[in-house]
Formats: sequence, structure tokens, C-alpha cells
Amino acid sequence: MIKEYDVVKAKKDLSDTVLTGCRGAVVMIYQEPTLGYEVEFVDNEGVTLDVLTVYPDDIESSR
Repeated sequence: MIKEYDVVKAKKDLSDTVLTGCRGAVVMIYQEPTLGYEVEFVDNEGVTLDVLTVYPDDIESSR
């Protein structure tokens, strides 16, 4: 189960800047109307690439 502040990675390209394998941190979890996550994706230097609302099929735990 993914929780707030977990590090996750994109399972597919999510935007022009957030590509498969890109890592980010969950900053908020939405329960309604459906389960979703607000994720801040960053590059290898920690610079924010994008903040996106994604769904369980879009991300996986980065552990």
C-alpha cells in the first residue's frame, strides 16, 4: 500500500517531463471520487519536473 511521503516511480510516461521510471514523492492521497495520488516528480538532482495527480495503475513503490 502506498502512503503519503512514499517514494514511487512512474510505470509509464505520464507527461512530457515525467517518463517511465521517473521517481517522485506522494504528497497527498485522494479517496474520493476514486483513489488517486498527488505526486511531485523530480530529476536526479532533486529538481521538480512536475506535480501530477496519478492513479494506482500509473505508479509503483520505489523500494
